[in-house]
Amino acid sequence: MSRDHVLHKVRTALGRSAGQPPAPLPEARLAVPDMDMETRLSQFASALEALGGVFHRASSPDDARSRVASLTGGRPAVASNAAFLRECGISSLPGVRSGLEDEAELRRLCAAADFGITSAGFGLADTGSLVMFSSGEEARMISLLPPVHIAVFPREKMLTGLDELFTVVPSPAEVTSSMVLITGPSRTADIEQILIRGVHGPGEFHVVVV
Repeated sequence: MSRDHVLHKVRTALGRSAGQPPAPLPEARLAVPDMDMETRLSQFASALEALGGVFHRASSPDDARSRVASLTGGRPAVASNAAFLRECGISSLPGVRSGLEDEAELRRLCAAADFGITSAGFGLADTGSLVMFSSGEEARMISLLPPVHIAVFPREKMLTGLDELFTVVPSPAEVTSSMVLITGPSRTADIEQILIRGVHGPGEFHVVVV
């Protein structure tokens, strides 16, 4: 059976003819709940911790720096070039390397580091997810290669969920080459359904909301 014959049968079943342009896409149905910030933070914390992540609430940038310092303990860490990390003073912590632009050097350090420290584009309260936009400020490998990922971002970036994200960023491809949603530590299950953390990404995940 030829390709043209198959396509003709499909068009006939759909009531369309050859060369007919497709119908316009319907408008996206987005529903953004009315939710205050305290409820958003509470939902985010519950969803994150249900998946094995750890939620930290920092009262100020200095408090965020202290919490990250306590987590890393001076061990090797790589921080992204995010302005918010510099604002919190995290980039200057002992053991933290930042301001890296050479990709080969960044990959080498990430592969050897105990911690990868990033900010985040947004948080999604309903699923406890982070929205990461790949850019010169946020290299993807920092959140993927080290065994522990620490994300630090301001509470103003906490959204209710995916619907609100697409009202704020309706066309992600115009903003970034890669938008990634991170929901908890890396999980992998084999055919026997044995769940293992940390095989394809960090096995430990901390989120600090300032």
